[in-house]
Amino acid sequence: MASAAIRITEVRIGDAEKQAVLRVLDSGQLAQGPVVAELERQFAEICGVPHAVAVSNGTVALVAALQALGLGPGDEVITTPFSFAATLNAILESGATARFADIRDDFTLDPESVANLVNERTRALLPVHLYGLPADLPALSALAADAGLHLIEDSAQAHGATVGDRVTGSFGTGCFSLYATKNVQSGEGGLITTADDALADRLRLLRNQGTRAPYQYEVPGHNWRLTDLQAAIAVRQLARRPETNARRRANAKRLSEGLAGLPGLITPAEVPGRTHVWHQYTVRVTEDAPLNRDALAKYLRDADVGCGLYYPALMYDYDCYAGHPGIVTDPTPRAARVTGQVLSVPVHQYLSAGDLDRIVATVRQAFNA
Repeated sequence: MASAAIRITEVRIGDAEKQAVLRVLDSGQLAQGPVVAELERQFAEICGVPHAVAVSNGTVALVAALQALGLGPGDEVITTPFSFAATLNAILESGATARFADIRDDFTLDPESVANLVNERTRALLPVHLYGLPADLPALSALAADAGLHLIEDSAQAHGATVGDRVTGSFGTGCFSLYATKNVQSGEGGLITTADDALADRLRLLRNQGTRAPYQYEVPGHNWRLTDLQAAIAVRQLARRPETNARRRANAKRLSEGLAGLPGLITPAEVPGRTHVWHQYTVRVTEDAPLNRDALAKYLRDADVGCGLYYPALMYDYDCYAGHPGIVTDPTPRAARVTGQVLSVPVHQYLSAGDLDRIVATVRQAFNA
């Protein structure tokens, strides 16, 4: 009898979430209401900041942060080229220009490379906490402070990750996603964290058509609201977050132990002082391996072991971005190299011990085939 497929991600909704959604449906208050407010309160407390502002998705969180901070045409935002394209799309939507610094071997933005790009047009740094590992926020925060720049954290994959004794989203303006496959999810949704009272107030105006009260428009705004239905799911997911992240961390440890010693396979690692929450477990298949990344991916899929290419190209390296006036590219050799090496294997909290053993065994078989 064939083994069941092991998925790269798995979404499960428990009875607590279902009952919470039913209570919202019965209440008649479906749009942004008290459950959204409770989600905001709890998330702000987790991040150690006064404010969390809920919005309709993680990309909107980035767009709203950029707009609320006043970035637009003529301004430059320095970010990573190695991430999901939403980061770039948000910068372009703001009208600002995207610049790209290189990454370190841990896949996060290299502060030294960032410093080399800062100029009189730079207004913000936008690091991405990739795969659940925070970027080097102490170094990037110091750089932003010295140059008078905004720090916007793309924390879409890093709910509850820490740097020292602080949580991601507390160093600058934090932008989180609640997409269905995230460690904390509501199907769709986003959150913006900040310690700036005025910024939080502007974000709340922008998400609600520029109003505090019906027909009292203060700024041109948007409909970026989250529903209480989504918030009801997210609140219950938040309660599970410590267990979810702990399970993922344990799974990652077991994978790293099982995959150690394979030639040309670099397993991911936690960085001292930075806590990884393992949204993805991403290996690198180098030229020293007996097969390349794509061959390993095919071997895994043929064995019904899920895997994912996050990410197979640099963000701007697609035809739709060619010649875009809002994109300035600089050499990023480390980022370019890893696009052909990275492969993510399952690490989610629903894996059994047998699943983990099978993932390890299949990778090892591929290397010995």
